[in-house]
Amino acid sequence: MSSVTYFTYKGILFPTVEYAAEDLAYLENEFQVLDDDTITLSYPKSGTHWMLEILGLIQHNGDPTWVRSSPVVERSPWIEIVPGLKTALKYPPPRLLACHLPVQLFPKSFLQSKAKVIYVIRNPKDVLISLFYFTRIIKIWKESGTLEEYLQTFFSGNLPYGSWFDHVKGWMALKDRPNFFFITYEEMHQDLRGCVEKVCHFLGKELNKQQIDSVVENASFQKMRENKMCNGSLLPHHILDKKKGQLLRKGICEDWKNHLTPKQEELFDRVYQEKMRDMSVAFPWD
Repeated sequence: MSSVTYFTYKGILFPTVEYAAEDLAYLENEFQVLDDDTITLSYPKSGTHWMLEILGLIQHNGDPTWVRSSPVVERSPWIEIVPGLKTALKYPPPRLLACHLPVQLFPKSFLQSKAKVIYVIRNPKDVLISLFYFTRIIKIWKESGTLEEYLQTFFSGNLPYGSWFDHVKGWMALKDRPNFFFITYEEMHQDLRGCVEKVCHFLGKELNKQQIDSVVENASFQKMRENKMCNGSLLPHHILDKKKGQLLRKGICEDWKNHLTPKQEELFDRVYQEKMRDMSVAFPWD
């Protein structure tokens, strides 16, 4: 859709539908992050919905009633989106919030708060492929063109929320703060139960074995795909073109291997090494 337009806020692109510069400015400078907030942060297409489902289940001790009866945008609103900010401001504490913003645009009040942040990171090659398909169905983002073209867009960071590389480096600079916890999509795939236990520990929430079993079972890709409250089926047609695909597409790791040519893979590795060379953290895909 060529009619899609973006605006720039402090060097980062945002769609003109559902976003507003004045809301982003308010969020950055005036929004009060509360000590009992739990905020899921991620670059788009990194496993945000998955973590939100896990947190919704943990909050209710594994009981799936809430996550099956309340839309994800109401139980964990994205605060940088106009309707999400409105929801967050009316949300009685303790709040579960979601956000894709890079660290420099995040509410400044966070730095003085005890709010807990969970940062979800995914192999950028898989993020690229997931975004490539996502732009086909999300009507407020520009379509990606060919994969070769989109690869260049991804490297340039000239897309909503900016560069993946800058996003990860910016947020990971906070990794030693006691109220910051990061986890990878790949770890969640490998050992969901272990990850749920780690998240519970970070939140100071004690669940028994049966409750953790229920969180793990109800946060499976299959269960989420069947759950209308989180599978994208409630999103309005002017946002998501459901005829072209599903919000929860495959939910797998290393789908990039089905898409990138050896030449593209080599280029990606070269760019990744260059951009991430000062990172002190090793990720599962490194």
